Amino acid sequence: MELFYSPLACSLASHIVCREAGLPVTLRRVTLSTKEIEGGGSLFDINPKGAVPTLRRDDGSVLTEGPSVLQYLGDLKPASGLCPAFGTDDRYRVVEWLNFVSTEMHKRVFYMMFTPESDDAAKSAARAAAPKRLDIVANGIKGRDYLVGDGFTVADAYLFWWLTLAARVGIDTSMHAGIEAYKSRCAARPGVQAAFGYEAAQAAR
Repeated sequence: MELFYSPLACSLASHIVCREAGLPVTLRRVTLSTKEIEGGGSLFDINPKGAVPTLRRDDGSVLTEGPSVLQYLGDLKPASGLCPAFGTDDRYRVVEWLNFVSTEMHKRVFYMMFTPESDDAAKSAARAAAPKRLDIVANGIKGRDYLVGDGFTVADAYLFWWLTLAARVGIDTSMHAGIEAYKSRCAARPGVQAAFGYEAAQAAR
C-alpha cells in the first residue's frame, strides 16, 4: 500500500494507525500547495480531490477521506482493537467520534481558519468555536483513558492530530486537565511517537 501524506497534516492520523497496527505501507510525501508528489507526479492524477490522506491499495484501487481510510486501515488488523467489530456499540461510537472530529473540529475550526476563502471575521469565528468543541471532548473522555472502550482506536489517532495542531496554532487546550492528560497518554504510545517523530522531522526539512 501507498499512503500519500503531507507532514503533520490530517494524514498523520492514518500514518499513526499504520504504525500502531504494524501495517506495511510506503509513505509518499505530497506538497499540498502544489499537489506535487516527492519523486515525481501529481496527487491529482491519483485523487482528483487533491487531498490527503490518499491510500492506494495493493490492487491499485484508491481510497480517500480520512474517516474512511482510518477505518479501512484499522479493519486490516482486527486484533489491534483500532476498529471495534462491526455491529458492536463501540464501533458506532468510534464512527460517532470520527464524524465529530471531522466536521465539528477539523472542518468547522481548522478549515475555516486556514482556507484562503475565509475573511478575518470567519477565521475569528472558527477560532472562537474551538472551546465548545473541546468541552464536548473533555466530557467524552472523563473517567476513561481513550475515547471509546478500553483502548486506543482510530478515533483517538484523529483527535490526537487535531490537538497537536491546535497547540501549534495557538488554540489553548490547557483549561481542561483531562485533555492534556489524554494528549500525553496518546503521545506516549510507541506508534504515535514513531509517526509523529518521522513527520516532524519531514516538516523541518
